[in-house]
Amino acid sequence: MLLHLLPLSCPAPPFHLRGAGGSPRVRAGGRARTRALGGTDVEPETPPRRRRGREDDHDPHAAGSGGDTGALLASVRRLLLSEAPAEEEEQGQFPKRWAIVFLCFSAFLLCNMDRVNMSIAILPMSAEYGWNPQTVGLIQSSFFWGYLLTQIAGGIWADTVGGKTVLGFGVVWWSIATALTPVAAKLGLPFLLVVRAFMGIGEGVAMPAMNNILSKWVPVSERSRSLALVYSGMYLGSVTGLAFSPLLIHKFGWPSVFYSFGSLGAVWVTTWATKAYSSPLEDPGISTAEKKLIASQNTAGEPVKTIPWRLILSKPPVWALIVSHFCHNWGTFILLTWMPTYYNQVLKFNLMESGLFCVLPWFTMAVSANVGGWIADTLVSRGVSVTTVRKIMQSIGFLGPAFFLTQLSHVDSPAMAVLCMACSQGTDAFSQSGLYSNHQDIGPRYAGVLLGLSNTAGVLAGVFGTAATGYILQHGSWDNVFELSVVLYLVGTLVWNVFSTGEKILD
Repeated sequence: MLLHLLPLSCPAPPFHLRGAGGSPRVRAGGRARTRALGGTDVEPETPPRRRRGREDDHDPHAAGSGGDTGALLASVRRLLLSEAPAEEEEQGQFPKRWAIVFLCFSAFLLCNMDRVNMSIAILPMSAEYGWNPQTVGLIQSSFFWGYLLTQIAGGIWADTVGGKTVLGFGVVWWSIATALTPVAAKLGLPFLLVVRAFMGIGEGVAMPAMNNILSKWVPVSERSRSLALVYSGMYLGSVTGLAFSPLLIHKFGWPSVFYSFGSLGAVWVTTWATKAYSSPLEDPGISTAEKKLIASQNTAGEPVKTIPWRLILSKPPVWALIVSHFCHNWGTFILLTWMPTYYNQVLKFNLMESGLFCVLPWFTMAVSANVGGWIADTLVSRGVSVTTVRKIMQSIGFLGPAFFLTQLSHVDSPAMAVLCMACSQGTDAFSQSGLYSNHQDIGPRYAGVLLGLSNTAGVLAGVFGTAATGYILQHGSWDNVFELSVVLYLVGTLVWNVFSTGEKILD
């Protein structure tokens, strides 16, 4: 074989010289110094599509005139100069976008740890203070009063000033409120309701801020996986909170749960303040390669100055998000806040068992959310339309829980009831690749505002659903609670499949 050599007078960009089978042999940089025989196989560092290096497998233009060869080599050199250095920068460096995703994941881990600890602590607290089921429902729902207030405001704030500041504020605020909960409970019920509402204010800005950050940091091809990972932080936060709360209560009393969980926010904020940025453009440490990759698939653009409310609210897919989020969260928040009570009252588990068995459904959600994210991104990469993928995933997220909740009325053993709960929550987690990914699909520049809008409806479902469950239980049964959730899941399925889309509708 004959080798063609790049002109010795021209600096040669980094490349791989590939032998048989496309395996890299020599990495050349600076001036080209290698002379070999025909069929030179110089190519950028991309996976080969066919076997290379055979004597009969060479460029038909390679033996042409010197002018043709020079033009060919010049084209190859331009290609290498524009691509290879970026690839070199990518090697050996952990992608910064996934560091941001992990920090968001850990924030949501803390978020749900601080949220679900009340669902365990409420049992000894209600015994100590003599609260009836209706009062318990009022306390559980008070969190959503504050949570409701900051959804849209948090989205506007994040879309205009950037998500880093907003998410950092949220973690500090809810961590302080968590630590103050035992003090407020001792002062009286009104103080406890106010502190729980304050905690909701802090957690209310978290989801819009996170959505804004990821819309700028994560390419479209990684959207479902990144969101699934972040939301699995919520589920693992529930696992952690439900697993450790009974142990802390048993050893140190129920106030210890709030003091210990609340203090963890300080550790996270320290890391966030020094390592995170609202967008890749603000990060001086990100590689050129990664910045180019994100920019090539990112359509979020610059921060917005005004919000086109009339345009946003005139779009049917936006209303599909709002209605579907309400229907979805009704069932989700009931399970989040009332599951330990269900295990205690219906399945006759004690406090320790209630916390441990509550872990299984949330752990199932953490796993299935990431499985669903991988499936969704794989389907998109194989050419399935984003609209079809979102509809499939969200239909599973609605119909799966609806089916398994209907089975709870027919099971006669605690093991089967826990299994139904786990399957219900596991299929619910596919929603992360459905409606929860859709905000960035239809309006990436307004991702925070859109999530704020739809999650406001979701919070209303939490407020009314949590309080209504207490009322239903005082006048009815758990079967009535689950039947209402199933009806709303079916309504959500219909609305989603008729009106949603995966296409961008807002510039």
